[in-house]
Amino acid sequence: MNRKKELKLQYKLMRPEMGVFSILSKTNKKCYIEATKDLKSRINMTKFKLEIGKHPVITLQKDWENLGKDSFSIEILEELKYSEDEAKIDYQEDLDLLKMIWTDRLLKDNFEFYQ
Repeated sequence: MNRKKELKLQYKLMRPEMGVFSILSKTNKKCYIEATKDLKSRINMTKFKLEIGKHPVITLQKDWENLGKDSFSIEILEELKYSEDEAKIDYQEDLDLLKMIWTDRLLKDNFEFYQ
């Protein structure tokens, strides 16, 4: 097999980390959570949007600009593991459920959510 085909195959077999991440305000009890099939890429994209002032959640964007990025922490709350049998290919329902679980946990800890 030539190198190009080999690299394409390796890329297709790669499995990005998936799960739920949060952006927590250190100054107030507000947070933003998101479930994604690619944690690293989504976190990087979210940081980029906040830095350039283009995040779709306007209240989060305003606090980011007014309080500064050092007033927030970005954390992976939980990773979702891939199925062992590899028969499962769509994890969106699992991710949605995981996000609901974390939403409930954060609500119990008196967090408000950026909407």
